[in-house]
This record gives sequence, C-alpha cells and structure tokens, in this order.
Amino acid sequence: MPNHNVAEWAILIVDDDAGNLEVASQFLMFMGAQVRTANSAETGLAELDKFEPTFILLDLSMPKTDGWEMFKLIRERPKTATTPVIALTAHAMLGDEEKVLKAGFNGYITKPFLLTSFLDDIKRCLG
Repeated sequence: MPNHNVAEWAILIVDDDAGNLEVASQFLMFMGAQVRTANSAETGLAELDKFEPTFILLDLSMPKTDGWEMFKLIRERPKTATTPVIALTAHAMLGDEEKVLKAGFNGYITKPFLLTSFLDDIKRCLG
C-alpha cells in the first residue's frame, strides 16, 4: 500500500487526452510527486520498462490499445503485477465503477476530476 506522502509518489499517468495529461501531471508535480506521462497504452508500457511507479492512473478509453487491455498487460508483468492501478475515466454511468473494481482496478476516478478533491480521491483509492 503506497505511502500517503505525495512527495514520495512516483506516478505514471496514461491518457490520450493532452489536456487531461497536462492538468493531472502539473497538479501532482506541484504537490511534490514524480510524474511520467504517456499518451497511449503502448507508450505507457514502454515507460514501465524503465520506471517503477508507486501507482498508475489509467484512462480506459484510448485508441488502439484501451485501458482495459493495458490493465491486463500490466497485471501479466511480474514487475507490475501488484502495482496499484486507478482508472481515470469519463465512463460515469451507473454500474461503471462496480465494473472497474470487479475487473481488479484499485480505484475509480471520473473525469473531469476536481483538483480540490483529486488528491483525496487518489488516497481513497489507494486505501
């Protein structure tokens, strides 16, 4: 379970939306975290070859390889099999959160996320 001290966090954010990547990464870096970003699952998986994050924020809807498939690939890798993964998604219909958690994600944060509660939402997801 990750420490709740943001300055000790190393985060990989994977999202195909440049605006979402920018806002989340800038905010978390401002709060003291080390952040790497990827705009696709393929780039995100390449980052995981050279970087061991405390946790991963993962968009579910991306072209080519979506977040669901990337999540499976993350879990298949011995190095990241237990790394917490939080779904960061615009899917906010009734039942979506349950589907995400049932699939094994460690948490679920809807977009657009609110900066006023973003850290608390992440900490809640991390337990």
